[in-house]
Amino acid sequence: MKTNKRYSPEVRERAVRMVFEHRHEHESQWATIESISAKFGCTAETLRRWVRQSEIDQGKRGGISTSERERLKELERENRELKRANEILRTASAFFAQAELDRKLK
Repeated sequence: MKTNKRYSPEVRERAVRMVFEHRHEHESQWATIESISAKFGCTAETLRRWVRQSEIDQGKRGGISTSERERLKELERENRELKRANEILRTASAFFAQAELDRKLK
C-alpha cells in the first residue's frame, strides 16, 4: 500500500546529514538508516533512497544527479511540445494543400 507522504527538503537534508554523522555509532549504514528513519517517521527504504541520491549528488556514487535529472525532464517536456507543434503544422499544411487543390481555377 503506497502512501503519498511528502517530506520537506529541509527534513530530507537533516535526515541524510544525521545518517552521515551517526554512521560510526552503528555496525552498518543500514542499521544507521533504520535507527534514524524511525525518528523521522519515514520508512528505512525511503531514507536509504535519499542517502543514495545524496551520495550521487556529492559524487561519491555513480548515477544521475538531481540537477541532471531535472534537466533531462525539462528536455523531455520540451521535446514533447515540439513534436506536438510539428504535428499541428503538418496537419495544417496538409489541410491547406488540399484546399488549394480543391480551389477552382479561373
